Amino acid sequence: MSASLDKQRQKQLLTWLKQQAKQHKKLLMLSVLTGFISAIGIVAQAALFALILQELIIEGGHFSTILPYFIALMGVFVFRTLLTYAREQINFLMGQSLRRSVREQLINKIEQGGPISISQHTSGGLSTLLIEQIEDLQDFYARYLPQMRLATIIPILILIVIVPFNWAAALILFCTAPLIPIFMVLVGMGAADVNRKNFKALAYLSGHFLDRLKGLHTIRLFNQGKNQANAIHQAAESFRIRTMNVLKVAFLSSAVLEFFTSVSIAVVAVYFGFSYLGELNFGAYNGVVTLFAGFFALILAPEFFQPLRDLGTYYHAKAQAIAAADNIEGFLASNTHDTGHHTDKTHLINEIQTIEAQDLIILSPDNKPIVGPLNFTLKTPFKLALMGVSGEGKSSLLNVLLGFLPYQGSLKINQIEFHTLDIDNWRSQLSWLGQNPYLLNGSIRDNILLADRDASEQRLNQVVKQAQLDSFITQLPDGLETQIGEDAVRLSIGQAQRIAIARALLKPCQLLLLDEPTASLDKQTAQDIDAILASNYQSHNIIMVTHQMTESMSFDQIWQLRNHQIHIDQKA
Repeated sequence: MSASLDKQRQKQLLTWLKQQAKQHKKLLMLSVLTGFISAIGIVAQAALFALILQELIIEGGHFSTILPYFIALMGVFVFRTLLTYAREQINFLMGQSLRRSVREQLINKIEQGGPISISQHTSGGLSTLLIEQIEDLQDFYARYLPQMRLATIIPILILIVIVPFNWAAALILFCTAPLIPIFMVLVGMGAADVNRKNFKALAYLSGHFLDRLKGLHTIRLFNQGKNQANAIHQAAESFRIRTMNVLKVAFLSSAVLEFFTSVSIAVVAVYFGFSYLGELNFGAYNGVVTLFAGFFALILAPEFFQPLRDLGTYYHAKAQAIAAADNIEGFLASNTHDTGHHTDKTHLINEIQTIEAQDLIILSPDNKPIVGPLNFTLKTPFKLALMGVSGEGKSSLLNVLLGFLPYQGSLKINQIEFHTLDIDNWRSQLSWLGQNPYLLNGSIRDNILLADRDASEQRLNQVVKQAQLDSFITQLPDGLETQIGEDAVRLSIGQAQRIAIARALLKPCQLLLLDEPTASLDKQTAQDIDAILASNYQSHNIIMVTHQMTESMSFDQIWQLRNHQIHIDQKA
């Protein structure tokens, strides 16, 4: 049963891969057309070469007699060379376009899912999906797909041109041709499964290594370096073994193809050899097997099998692409709620006046209930503190307001159901500050201007001062142009949080969402951050997730989340 399901899955993935190629059908047809014209050139070359040999050996001709044929032969050779180059360029462009298209789909899916969806995957796994596995689609589109069509067209063309000269040679080629695809399929039946296991091993190794690299300091503090090194070694060894299994399949496939091709060509050669010795007297229509017919058929015999051999060579590209598509299509098909990126969605024109929830159940990305049912009404202006122990769903409530989590029930902004809002328009009304806000690997200026690329220098300096960054920045040799490094390694946590505050201040908003912005800070720095937020956001609507009340900020509503339910304990 499992084998049957696996075969059905491979068929489904192959259909998905071909569907991706439909939007680039013109390039595919152009590649096949150039390949077909090149095959006509091969036939012309074989005919010219056979004529030259016929003229020299049988007719006893001189060089002047064969000169036109020789010039034509060189011309066809140059033409085919240029055509082959053009086809390679077309194939590369087709593969490049399709890879770009699939990568865009993945990035859009990641953007649609938001940070909650991303957190369910390791960084190494996502990078492998977006880079290595996308790249493994190249040969399927650039090689296998065009060759699959040519493997049918070119052998038929060669049979058509050989039959008028010798039907026996054409019959031999016709009878032996099916051996190659039959054994190609038999050898390659398990190739997709081998490649899929190889991809999973690579994704695990990438994620495992990157996560351990990020936690190297912690690993060393707990003296676990040797154990983790052994774990990485085992993962790498597993990946090596699976890679060698893939290569075994590829080499076995090539060996089988070469064997049956050689046998078939040898049979054609033996037939003509015995015909010239007078042992065989069939195949020619006039009873005489001419030298031209023999050379013509023998030159074209390898070319008859070449498209099938090329298809066999690229057959592992199909298996590789199916294995990659298993992860890619699975990721694209995973449940992600509609975030409202559509032109027919409602734009929030007026200022935020009310936020209402009725029987609101917040769901995880895989549609499992997290919090709820919740019932509440917020009327502006409001400053809400949302408290509770970890795991009660406080951050989930912020994430559903940010549009990153699906929900059941009703959530309305100004009496407009949330899922009908245009999410980009809604997010433009919000500003967010988390416990560990992400800073880009760039300058301080770049990170602050992420909120508004068109902000003036005066406005930039204003938010720097408001976030109490001015004294810190003046001490830096490069000032705002100082590079903070990857994961803000050149900054303290407090300095990074101040940069995030400056970025949030630069963005005008109606609603500020704060997700424990001081949880990772020492007491003095936390008090400083609270004071900065209190002095700059007095006129804003605020929802702040926190474990404890702050001395600087005053709240008019305090909600406790207990047992995934809201309890209004007190009012300040």
